[in-house]
Amino acid sequence: MKLKIIHTNDLHSNYEQFQRAATLIKQLKDETTILLDGGDFADFKSIELQGTRGLAAIELLESLGYDALTIGNNEMFNGVDTLEYMAKTSKVPFISSNLLKKDKSIIEGVVSSTIIEKDGLRILITGASPNMGEFNDGLGLFMKAFKETISHEIKSNKGKYDICIILNHVGTEVDEELAMELEGVHVILSAHDHKLFEQAKIVNGTILNSAGCYGEYVGVLELEYKDGKVKLLDSKSIATKNSQADTEVVSILKVNKEKAIEVLSKPLYAIDQPLWHDVLEENPITNLIADGLRDKLNCDIGLINSGIVNAGIFDFVSNKKLIEVCPSPLNPTSIEVQGKALREAIEASLDVQVCLADGRGPGFRGKYVGRLHVSGATIIHDGKNVKEIMIGEDPLEDERWYSVATSDYLQRGSGYESLATNQNPIYLAEEIRDVIRQYAADPLFIEKAMKNRWKKKSGVAIQ
Repeated sequence: MKLKIIHTNDLHSNYEQFQRAATLIKQLKDETTILLDGGDFADFKSIELQGTRGLAAIELLESLGYDALTIGNNEMFNGVDTLEYMAKTSKVPFISSNLLKKDKSIIEGVVSSTIIEKDGLRILITGASPNMGEFNDGLGLFMKAFKETISHEIKSNKGKYDICIILNHVGTEVDEELAMELEGVHVILSAHDHKLFEQAKIVNGTILNSAGCYGEYVGVLELEYKDGKVKLLDSKSIATKNSQADTEVVSILKVNKEKAIEVLSKPLYAIDQPLWHDVLEENPITNLIADGLRDKLNCDIGLINSGIVNAGIFDFVSNKKLIEVCPSPLNPTSIEVQGKALREAIEASLDVQVCLADGRGPGFRGKYVGRLHVSGATIIHDGKNVKEIMIGEDPLEDERWYSVATSDYLQRGSGYESLATNQNPIYLAEEIRDVIRQYAADPLFIEKAMKNRWKKKSGVAIQ
C-alpha cells in the first residue's frame, strides 16, 4: 500500500505565501494523500484571525482538506478560550497529547490523537505542544511532559493502527531524541524551530522531516506499507515561490478580511488628546502603556520600549486601530530586576543605535527596539549620559531588587540584554494592546501620559 504525506508547519499566518502553497498542495494531492500541519498555522498578528476569533484559519484548513493539525504556541497566544472556540468549531482535528486547561481539565475540541483510514491503512496521528513555562499560567494552560503523553498514546492504541505519525511542535532536536527512545513510531514531522530538511532523515528506523516555515516550502513523503513495515520511497521539500496564488484561498481571505474590518472598526470611545508616538523621543502613547502596566501589575515601576507600538492614536480607539498600532501579541509581565540592571538598560536607551536596532524577537511584530519609557521613575540626563535615576522619591539603589511591570519581550532581554537577569516572572493572558484599550479610556491616565519622565539637565536647572 502507498501513502503520500504532504505537510506544512510554522506558517505564522503568512497567507500571501500560503496562497501559493495551496496551489502546489492541490497539484500534489492524489487518492493516497493525507495532508497535515505541524502548528503555528494561526498567528494572531493577522487581522483576519483577530476579527473572526481564528475561524479564518479554520476555513483555510478545511478548504484544502487538511486531515489534522498539531497545536503550536501561536494557536495558544490568544488565550485558552479562543483556542477552545477554534478547536470546537474545526472539522480538522486539533491534536495535542500534553495540553490541558490550567485546572487540568480538558480543552473541548482538542484530541490527544486521531486515527485516519486511507485506502485500508490505519494511520495513528499524535503529537505535542511546546511547554511555555511560566507563560502557561497566564494563558490559562497546563502542560504535561510530552514524552510521557506521546508514549501513552502509542501504547494505548496498540493494535489499532498500521502506521504511527508523530505530528509534533517541540523542535527537531527533541524529535530526534524521540526517534531513539520510542518504539513503534514510523514518521515524525517536526515544527517549532523552523528547520528545513531538503530530504527526510532516518533516525533509528524512524523517518523525520520538517518543511521550514512561513509557507515557503511544502514537505512531501512517499511511503510504502508492506508486511507490517514502512519504507520511504521518496522525500522532498518543494519551494512555493514560483506557484500561482490559489483563487479559493484568495477569496476566503478577502471575505474574512472584510468581516474582520467591519467587526473591528467600530469605535470603542473617543479620546480628547492625541496619543502621538515616536521611536526615539519620549511620547504619550508609550508613557500610557508604562503607566497602565504599573497600575495593572502593582509594581514599583513600569518599563516598556517605544518599539512596542508603530504609531499613535489621535481621535478614537477601535480594535482595528489597536491591532494596527500594537500588532505584537506580547503580554503584560511582572518581574524583579536589580537596580544595576535597570541602570544599564536605561543608560543604553540614550544610544540611538540601540533604539533603532532591529527589534526582532519572539512575538515582536514591530520594526525597531525603541526607547525605554518609565512609570514611577524620573531619569535625569544630559542627552548623552544618565546623571540620576529616581524611583519615586528615592535614588535608584544598584543592589536592590525592584518589581517591574513590563512585557515578556523585555523580560527575555530582547533589545536590552541586562533586563534578562530577572526573577519571579508573572504573565497575564492579556496583551499589551489591551493595556492601551483599558487606560486610554481614562482621562486621568491620558493627562498623566503627557508628563515627561526623562528630564534633561542643562547646567544646574532641570528643564
